Amino acid sequence: MTQAPRNSFTDLTPLSHPDGSPIRALVVDDEASLTELLSMGLRMAGWEVATASDGAEAVRTARAFRPDVVVLDVMMPGMDGIEALGKIREFATDIPALFLTARDGVHDRIAGLAAGGDDYVTKPFSMEEVMLRLHRLVQRSGIASSDSAEIVVGDLVLNFDTREVTRGGTDIDLTATQWELLRYLMENARRVVSKPQILDQVWHYDFGGQANIVELYISYLRKKIDAGRSPMIHTVRGVGYVLKPAN
Repeated sequence: MTQAPRNSFTDLTPLSHPDGSPIRALVVDDEASLTELLSMGLRMAGWEVATASDGAEAVRTARAFRPDVVVLDVMMPGMDGIEALGKIREFATDIPALFLTARDGVHDRIAGLAAGGDDYVTKPFSMEEVMLRLHRLVQRSGIASSDSAEIVVGDLVLNFDTREVTRGGTDIDLTATQWELLRYLMENARRVVSKPQILDQVWHYDFGGQANIVELYISYLRKKIDAGRSPMIHTVRGVGYVLKPAN
């Protein structure tokens, strides 16, 4: 892990079941310190957490605990995370899963996703990144209600339910991909995100030499979001992009 949990990720829109009960997460890793740290962060966000230290224990715990989302280390002794997820999906077909992996090769990422994983994080990682990805997985699953259907950054508003976007009360028309890119930038407001991160989260696979597609779509967004206004989307040279309220 790159850092201990901070309170910043608790700024995410709180999630719960429609009856008010907390979201349940199962965290599976053979590194006890990492499991403890992840569990602490999730509990700080109001989630209920169960843990397991290997694949076989993960399957038993999932059957009893009935989690809403599962976090699995890929490489564990005995039954690995991919095999464990397959067994969990036998009785929890639609449960979203986030893989943790120390390997960052494209082949390994594709293998995890092909095996049924919905997302992955490469070690080392920040608690904020894990929490953001899990938050998004639970939102997409439809199992949770939230206190707000909107993300608001300055005078820019994105609505999840209607998929409408406004700035200063003026409607902004976006394509589906532009909307996804803006959503990702707004969910990471004030944080610099790199081109590989954007490719991964918006396009969901590696574009190889076509990373300039990010520059192209950032340009599209700027024309619609920032044209004639104080800019909100900024380039951090050599690093990536950041969206923040206009000055």
